[in-house]
Amino acid sequence: MGAKLPRRKIATYFATELLAGRNVTKPLAAYLIETKRIRETNLIVRDIEVALADRGVLLADVTSSRDLADETKATITAYLKKTTNASDIQLRTSVTPELLGGVLVETPSERLDATLRHRLNQLTATKL
Repeated sequence: MGAKLPRRKIATYFATELLAGRNVTKPLAAYLIETKRIRETNLIVRDIEVALADRGVLLADVTSSRDLADETKATITAYLKKTTNASDIQLRTSVTPELLGGVLVETPSERLDATLRHRLNQLTATKL
């Protein structure tokens, strides 16, 4: 068996394939199984997201306590375009009622926690 390819090289290859419009799910899964690197799946996916961000395509996970209005999504997208210089922003939204309010925005390199739960935890920590 050949030398083990670095995760970043794998990520660069699959990011290029994604940008070319190709489906990489099966080839990536096959590669990970064949090379016995299944445990690295999350790391490689994160590396692919970083490689995409380097090419101007930013994937952002947005978690809120309830469904976001289109206007709010547009505001988050505009903020991310301005702060990251990415030309294409893709939001993956999810709802977690335990956040109470606000949003949590996570990109491959940054995290913005503007949730009510986070603010309450900060306030509690400063009172102690």
